Amino acid sequence: MPGQSSRIAVRGAIVSPARQTRNNATMKKVRPAASPAAYVSALGGWQADCVKRLRFAVRASAKLDEVIKWGNLVYFSDGPVIVIRAEPKRVLFGFWRGKRLRSIEPRLKPGGKYEMATLELHEDSELSLAVVRRLTRAAVALNHKIGDPTAAARPARRR
Repeated sequence: MPGQSSRIAVRGAIVSPARQTRNNATMKKVRPAASPAAYVSALGGWQADCVKRLRFAVRASAKLDEVIKWGNLVYFSDGPVIVIRAEPKRVLFGFWRGKRLRSIEPRLKPGGKYEMATLELHEDSELSLAVVRRLTRAAVALNHKIGDPTAAARPARRR
């Protein structure tokens, strides 16, 4: 319609109408948070509490760079290590070398590129901070020992 914006506001984020599915539900194409703190402050309910606890435990466990990447909280140390992604019905806690961490947390579900494995958390899920710390330290140690998990996927540079 003339005079109307070609964008639709969804929970404070802008989504193009072209990104909507047939049943009028929106896809996940939203503007990323400006900072990790903004990401967390935009959350509500149990997801906010869960992400705050995960973030605290991860940051207290190892020296990591925390950034917003791909619209999520991502932690780097010799490459990407951990991702925290809040969604309406779950929080994903993922590790680039997560397949190697299943002995620490068997609920890690392998999938995706690299050695990715993710723990799907819901409102009634339990995960001790001690396990989060062990996972974080082990994931960082793997990156220090083996290197950036995404390096093998990059094309070789020509000289």
